[in-house]
Amino acid sequence: MGSLGEIMATKGGAKKVKAIETLQSLPGVGKATAEKLFKAGFNTIAKIASATQTKLVSAGLAAGSAKNILKAAKAANKVKKGTAKAKQAVNKTAKQTVSKSKAAVKKTTSKAKATAKKTASKAKSAAKKTTSKAKATAKKTTSKSKKTDSDHGGTGKMLKTPSLKDMLKRIKKK
Repeated sequence: MGSLGEIMATKGGAKKVKAIETLQSLPGVGKATAEKLFKAGFNTIAKIASATQTKLVSAGLAAGSAKNILKAAKAANKVKKGTAKAKQAVNKTAKQTVSKSKAAVKKTTSKAKATAKKTASKAKSAAKKTTSKAKATAKKTTSKSKKTDSDHGGTGKMLKTPSLKDMLKRIKKK
């Protein structure tokens, strides 16, 4: 077998190096054992976990080593599957949380719009009331003023008071 540089220089060499490193993460698997497993087609821990002890022995491993490596691969694969399930559960929960948050925002927004609409309607109604009250008060004041003028012998019309300028003009004419 060539050096690491030679392996990487060949087509697919980087994949081989990565697979061998992955296989070496199993207890009892060194470089030589990892290369034997790789040559026999066992390039992932999952493939080793699904193999039989006989297949590992036929790949060039001793029976005792094959048994221990198989046991370690199954345990590692189980952990990996458990991690994947946990990750899926987290993703599902996150999606549900996002969905609930969006629904809450939508509900809050529609409530705020309804409240704003109601408030605007009340303000408009209050403004109309105030305007009509002001008109009624002005009308009453005007009618009282007319009554007062007619009570003093007036014609019911307001008298115009001449300005100082008009008074001075009259005085000069005389």
